[in-house]
Amino acid sequence: MLILAKLERYLGWFAVPRLTMGLVICQVVTFCICLGVDNQPGRLPEERAAGALELVPQKVIDGEFWRLVTFLLLPPIQWALFAICFWYLFWLMGTALEGFWGNFRYTLFLFVGYLATVGAAFLTPDQPSGNAFVESSVFLAFAFLNPEFPLSFYFLITIPIKWFARITWASILLIIVVGPWELKAQAAAAVANFLLFFAKDIVEMIRNRKRHMERKANEFAAEGRKPEYYHKCLVCGITDRMNPKADFRYCSKCVGQCCYCGDHLKAHEHVRT
Repeated sequence: MLILAKLERYLGWFAVPRLTMGLVICQVVTFCICLGVDNQPGRLPEERAAGALELVPQKVIDGEFWRLVTFLLLPPIQWALFAICFWYLFWLMGTALEGFWGNFRYTLFLFVGYLATVGAAFLTPDQPSGNAFVESSVFLAFAFLNPEFPLSFYFLITIPIKWFARITWASILLIIVVGPWELKAQAAAAVANFLLFFAKDIVEMIRNRKRHMERKANEFAAEGRKPEYYHKCLVCGITDRMNPKADFRYCSKCVGQCCYCGDHLKAHEHVRT
């Protein structure tokens, strides 16, 4: 993209190398700290450590500015086994995008999602917001670029990642259509960077599919207009459709366009009138 190339030329310093690995390490550390603090004797569930790190716009307005950053460090899953699986997949996909785009574009991709999420969060100042945009946008971007990448479902069967992406898109669209307006805003923010970066590719893909469908429709219509046959023997009635390998000739001694197969070209009565 020309605009991204210009931005990279002037804002190349903005790129964060190994951003995916940095986010994973920070989330692992946060997970361990929260696990240790929350398991202290006498600590109530509402006093969980993650509560001090969540993005709650009203508390940011009250002066807790660190929440604008610390919510990025919260692990999305509270169970250790699933968290490890998530971190591995996020590292795998995020690193692949970093290698494909480069550090600047990948950093900008996540930064746009970050801004959209923070903006959507301030529409409901009292509600905490998470960092789902990080995981969902990276996952959808990777799936768009690598639709056939195999993912194991509960380590039993392998399914192309495009099907998981379609389920994710269906869930997002369902929230946008029937969910409350605050969830609509968060869902839209979670995919804002994906739509911004891939809008041109999506439009081109739609155009290609439209052209393909039009070509197929024209071929089908042309097939329907084809005659039953092009050549038919005046004696035996065989046609080029019945026997595509048959040799047909037109007799110069017959009046009109009289066609004969190879067997009757020389053994027929000439048409005089």
